[in-house]
Amino acid sequence: MPPKSIKDPQPSVDRIDDLARRILYGDIFLPKFQREFVWEKQQILDLLDSVALNYPIGSILLWQSRQELRSESRIADLDIASPKPDYPVNYLLDGQQRLSSICGALYWRGENPNSPWNVAYNLRSKSFLHLDTVDEPPIHIVRLNKLPNPSAFFLQVAALEAARELELAGIARELFDRFKDYRVATVTLSDMTLADVAPIFERINSTGTRLTIVDLMRAATWSPDFDLVDSIDAIRKALEDKSFEGIERKAILRNVSAAIGGGFTAESIDDLRKSSVGDLKDAVEATDKSFRRSVDFLSSHIKAPSAAVVPYTNQIVVLAEILRRIPTPNAAQWAAIEKWFWRTGISGYFSGWNSGTMSSDLAAVVAFTQGQSSEIDIEVQKTDSNLWTNRAFRLNNAHSKILALILAYQMPVDILTGIAIDVSVALSWQNSKEFHHFFPQAFLKSKGVSSSHSSALANIIFLSSVSNKNISDRPPSDYVRELLDKHGEQARSWLSKSLIDDEAIAAALNDDYEAFLTARSKAIHRVASQLASW
Repeated sequence: MPPKSIKDPQPSVDRIDDLARRILYGDIFLPKFQREFVWEKQQILDLLDSVALNYPIGSILLWQSRQELRSESRIADLDIASPKPDYPVNYLLDGQQRLSSICGALYWRGENPNSPWNVAYNLRSKSFLHLDTVDEPPIHIVRLNKLPNPSAFFLQVAALEAARELELAGIARELFDRFKDYRVATVTLSDMTLADVAPIFERINSTGTRLTIVDLMRAATWSPDFDLVDSIDAIRKALEDKSFEGIERKAILRNVSAAIGGGFTAESIDDLRKSSVGDLKDAVEATDKSFRRSVDFLSSHIKAPSAAVVPYTNQIVVLAEILRRIPTPNAAQWAAIEKWFWRTGISGYFSGWNSGTMSSDLAAVVAFTQGQSSEIDIEVQKTDSNLWTNRAFRLNNAHSKILALILAYQMPVDILTGIAIDVSVALSWQNSKEFHHFFPQAFLKSKGVSSSHSSALANIIFLSSVSNKNISDRPPSDYVRELLDKHGEQARSWLSKSLIDDEAIAAALNDDYEAFLTARSKAIHRVASQLASW
C-alpha cells in the first residue's frame, strides 16, 4: 500500500489547446530534461496531422509540486512564462515534445521565417506544411497560429466564402473545430517527493530517448554554469579509452550523491537539489577521479576489459565510493577489495540491491575505509558447485560474466592448439564467438539434451572459431581422445587452463555429459572459492 500522504494520481480529459495555453501562460512547465527542442520538422507535421485526423497521440503526465525544477523559458523561438515563486506548479514529465509542438504551432508570433512553428495547413491537399516566409500565404493555406484567434481565423474563412471557395471554407471550419475539441488523457501526480515520482517517470515516459531520474535531477540542479547530465557524460567520456564509457548515468549519479555527503538511494539523490553549484562541481570532480581508479582496478586486477563484462553495474558504484574514500589502498586493503568483488559477483549479491542494502553497504564501506574493519563487511550467501551446472550461459547474465572472468584468470589457451587465448578480445562481450560448448550442442541434441541444459555454464569454454569448426558436432570421446593421443600430457595441461581436470576428461572420454558437468562445476567452484576466500 502507498503511504497515506501520497494522493492517488488524478486522471482528467483536457482539450489540447487548453493544455498548450497553460504552457504559454505559466501553469504547466517543461523541466530541463533536454537542452532544447529536439523534434524534426516532419515529426511536428505528423503530430499535427494526427490531431487533424482525430488519431490518438498518447497521454500527458503532470507532476504538481512546490519542489523547484529548472524549467525551459523558451520552446525554440517561442517565449514562455516563468514559474511563480512559492506556488505549486505542474511539471510536464511525459509529453514534452508533443505538447511543445502543439503550443509552438498555435502560438507562434510570426517573426522568424525559419522557425519550426511556421506551420500552415493546405486546405486543398488537406496537409500540413512548413513555410519559409512570414508573408501572408495564398488564401487556401491557413497558418496554424490563427486558430487561437477566432476573429483572424474566420476573417480568412469569410474571404474563402467571398471567393466562392465554399468547400475550402467548410474544411477550414472542420480544422478549427478539431483543434478546439481535440482532447487528451492527462494524469496529474501530486503530494509526491522527487524520489517517489522518479520510478513512475522512468516507467511511463514515452519519449524516443528514455528519460530517467538523472534527467529529473538535471532539471532540479541546472544552472547556467552547471549541467548534471553534461558533467556525468564527461566522466563517461573520460573512461572511453578503457571501454568503460557504457556505465549508466544513473550509476554515476549515485556516486555524485555519495560524494556530496549523501548515499546511493533515490532519497539521497533527491537531496542533490539542495546543494550549491560549487558543491555539485566538487562532487562531480571527486566522482570522476574515483571512477578512473575503479576502472584501473577492474581492468588490471580483475581483467575486465569493459563495463559490459562486469557482472553488476552497482559493483562499480560501491567500488568507486571505496576508492573515493581511500584513493591509494595498501596491499591488505586491495586484497579485501578483490575478495569483496568476487564474493558479491559469485553470490549474485547485487541482483537484489535495494534501499536497505544500499545503506548497509555504504556503512560497511565507511567502516572499512576508516580502518574500523579489515573487510568490507557485507552478508553474502556462499554458493555451491551446483551454480555452474544449473545456470545457462547468456551474454546478459551476471554469472556468465563471472565465469568468463574466472576463466580469464587462468590464462587459458586454445584446447586443440595450445595457442594463448586473447582474453581482451574474448571478454569484449560483443558476441559469443569466443565462447563455445565443450560438449557440442548438436551432439547433445542428438542425445535428447535440451538447449538450455546443453548451455550450462560448466559446458562453456574459451575456444577459437577455427578449433570450434574442427570439433563441429564430434563427440568428446572422439576429439578429446585424438587430442590426448597427439599431445599427451601437454594436452591435459591445456585443458586444465580451462578448468577441465582429469575427472572431467574421463567423463568426456565416456561421453558422459552429466558426469562432466559435475566434475567441471567442482573445478570451477574450487577456483571461485579461492578468489572469494571461502
